Amino acid sequence: MLKKTLNRLRIKNRIRSTISGTALRPRLAVFRSNTSIYAQLIDDVAGKTLAGTSSLKLDTATKTKQASAVGEAIATKAKELKITEVVFDRGGFLYHGRIKALADAARSAGLKF
Repeated sequence: MLKKTLNRLRIKNRIRSTISGTALRPRLAVFRSNTSIYAQLIDDVAGKTLAGTSSLKLDTATKTKQASAVGEAIATKAKELKITEVVFDRGGFLYHGRIKALADAARSAGLKF
């Protein structure tokens, strides 16, 4: 289990060395745990989190539906902040399953990445 976590962190660091968020185009950082999924809009230049949401307060049936709801919620929060484009940071996770569901829901709700 430790090796799996270290591999993900190595991939995460490699991704983070190439992408960065700004105020006009923040980074959409995603974290997936066993039970929940979290998304944040981060301005790396200022070092501030602009908006964030998670599936902790959601009561939907499956984890994939929770991820879709989080994607829609972060997209609506981004629209309130007048943000239309983001840089997607999958956090070292594979672009598959819940991560893909969150990204597709955010795209369908109006975010461009």
